[in-house]
Amino acid sequence: MQERHKDRGRYFKEQSYTTQQHVIPYLQTQGKIDASTSILEIGCGEGGNLEPFVEMGCTVTGIDINCKQIENAKKYLGAADNSKLQLICKDIYLIDPADIGSFDVIIMRDVIEHIPNQEKFMAFVKQFMHKGTLFFLGFPPWQMPFGGHQQGLNSKILSKLPYFHLFPKPIYKWILKTAGEPDVKIRSLMEHVDTGISVERFKRIVKTENYTILDESPYLFNPNYDVKFNLPPKKQIGFISNIPYLRNYLSTCYYYILTYTK
Repeated sequence: MQERHKDRGRYFKEQSYTTQQHVIPYLQTQGKIDASTSILEIGCGEGGNLEPFVEMGCTVTGIDINCKQIENAKKYLGAADNSKLQLICKDIYLIDPADIGSFDVIIMRDVIEHIPNQEKFMAFVKQFMHKGTLFFLGFPPWQMPFGGHQQGLNSKILSKLPYFHLFPKPIYKWILKTAGEPDVKIRSLMEHVDTGISVERFKRIVKTENYTILDESPYLFNPNYDVKFNLPPKKQIGFISNIPYLRNYLSTCYYYILTYTK
């Protein structure tokens, strides 16, 4: 396991940096973001992605099912002193859209690949959108070298071993057990086997739910690698990004901006 996974303050700052340097400029290609903009992050965790928006004076709402992370977010973001910041610990499906309204921007970075039944979710989230809402999603395709999030394993060998998460599930689980990974970690990774998403399936869901893709950006080097490895973002080679299925294995991240007109 990398030290950054244990140091939550560092992880928070890394998220903040990536959003400030890469996500916000990406969103601004499609619309203005300033203090009048309302922001919703679903799966906000400890709020690192929200910090740049808070600093811009935006009206910000973060939702996460993990209450411990929400408590950390309140401390990191100074929620008690900011009337324009709301942090909610709740299952997104239990939130009545009438209670929090619609938003100008919805963001989800490294979250959609962990949500069961993404078809249901993508239909549900439209209730928090109005005409012109920008919906940002960034995710690693399941088949990418570390699409199983194995970089967070305790084993120094397995945490650096690409693609082995693509073995059949029983073999993958056996490898993890043999390496001595704790049961809670194995259960989490097994759940991710079921929720990991490819570019093709994501785009089918988007089409079925009548979203419009405003921008699609595949990356050979994930923008997050800038702060993690001092490796500047690099877009995927054009012809590879146009080859279905192959692109999942060779792209470390996809950025999308969607919108939905009711």
